[in-house]
Amino acid sequence: MGTYILRRLISAVAVMMVVGIFVFLLLRLAPGDPATMMAGDMATQQMIDGIREQLGLNEPLPTQFVHWALGVLSGNIGNSIFAGQPVLQLISQRVEPTISLSVLTTILSVAIGIVFGTFAAWRAGGFVDRTLTAFSALGYSVPVFVTSYFLVYAFAIKARWLPVQGYVSIDHGFGPWFVQLILPTVALSLSYIAFIARITRASMLEVLSEDYMRTAAAKGASTYSMLFHHALKNASAPILTAIGISLAYLIGGVVITETVFNIPGVGRLVVDAINNRDYPVIQGVLILVSGLYVLINLAVDLAYTLVDPRIRY
Repeated sequence: MGTYILRRLISAVAVMMVVGIFVFLLLRLAPGDPATMMAGDMATQQMIDGIREQLGLNEPLPTQFVHWALGVLSGNIGNSIFAGQPVLQLISQRVEPTISLSVLTTILSVAIGIVFGTFAAWRAGGFVDRTLTAFSALGYSVPVFVTSYFLVYAFAIKARWLPVQGYVSIDHGFGPWFVQLILPTVALSLSYIAFIARITRASMLEVLSEDYMRTAAAKGASTYSMLFHHALKNASAPILTAIGISLAYLIGGVVITETVFNIPGVGRLVVDAINNRDYPVIQGVLILVSGLYVLINLAVDLAYTLVDPRIRY
């Protein structure tokens, strides 16, 4: 098992090196002069020269990469051209709403998706199964922003049960924090619930048809024991893959959801950085998101060894 973990760690480091090179070249090899694009159309030559000096664009490309990489490794991703603050400081100011939305969405998606998929497989061809199939097709095909606007209209504008937009820090109490995140969490969760439920159903159907499941039923095992102790454990490898994929796609969904609900998170920071041509912020967020993506895949790979010991070898 130690060799397996070591191989995965080496693979993760190699991927992050490739990502780092790509993110670095994203600014340097873009068409046109990066300093001119960031300065804007009305900038003076002095402003453009100042940006070039700040980003080190006057140095040779290998020297720029070494300085940039050493800065990233030491936690210095750079300074925002527009805000004039360190990029990590800007991200840290926005990270709480994004983490809150992502954690709630993950919990809701995994819990409901696995339960729905399990019972749909248990009652294959029945009402629950047909309902899940219809919900999965609808939830997976409707864009997040369409679902968001529908929920806002139905539950915030018409019913006035929930707030329309904004974010309340958890420091102000769990209740206001949770209520503010209900609509964006539900809007973001629907497609992931549908995806996880479909994968769970397909994996469970395959396991439920195995001989050892029929043997467990013949021995008088309860429905709960058969579904959640025997079947779900043996069907968990594809489900873990689905959860990992969902977490990866969740990063993109958060950007749209935060924009629709006016949540001041990292997603909104990226949108503002793109509008302001603030490339250091874009690079910093790309590095952090890519690192998170690699960690998610590494965690899924290691989780395989817990559900199927054969993978260790």
